[in-house]
Amino acid sequence: MENVNDIYFDGHYKDIWRTLIPAELTPKEAEFMIRYFNLQPGSKVLDIMCGYGRHAIALAKKGVEVTAVDNLPDYINEINETAKKENLSLKAFKADVIQYRTDEKFDLALCMGNSLNFFPPEETQQLLSSISSCLVKNGHLLINTWSLTEIAVKSFKEKAEMNVNGINFLAEAQYLFHPTRIETITVMTSADGTAENKKAIDYIFSVAEIETMLNKAGFVLKEIYSIPERKKFALGEPRAYIIAQKK
Repeated sequence: MENVNDIYFDGHYKDIWRTLIPAELTPKEAEFMIRYFNLQPGSKVLDIMCGYGRHAIALAKKGVEVTAVDNLPDYINEINETAKKENLSLKAFKADVIQYRTDEKFDLALCMGNSLNFFPPEETQQLLSSISSCLVKNGHLLINTWSLTEIAVKSFKEKAEMNVNGINFLAEAQYLFHPTRIETITVMTSADGTAENKKAIDYIFSVAEIETMLNKAGFVLKEIYSIPERKKFALGEPRAYIIAQKK
């Protein structure tokens, strides 16, 4: 069954998503990854739901061997063009991440930008198990999310509006249950009046639920930060960086 989030990031949002990420965030996150996980030239990283490749490219520029996977062909083509142009050890594949399989083994897997929360519980469990099978023993998984229960309950807004690069965004959201999720209808209207109407679903998991799924997939939850290595996650923080290690 098609995931509604598969088509959310094309159209207007494909380009707008870049502008919503502060320029200084990517190098800070990449430096944290290199330091915390002791990544060296030749270390192997799997970037699941890589988007336009901000982490994949940043790590590849440090000599890390990166495999990036996403469902959106425009992103994948752009990453491969950058890798070829800059002679990076980076390869990108268009694939349904739930079905993606590889015989390669990685030292670290990334699931950034709230992307783990695009899937209902059973598919999330399947994805975590698949990621685990791709890691070396004692390899790590880094998850970045803002859809933990401990975040979403405090930050949830029924309506939001903003204008980015001349595109007006009007979002209306519902906090729903069984499974717990936030469903958002966003109307994106350009200056010429052209409108795109998109639906997104973010599935909400508590820390305890995430830990249970990680354990079932063969991981141990090691740490949760709100600012990597600087601030431990606490109730109501706006984002979380979850670190798990394969048993």
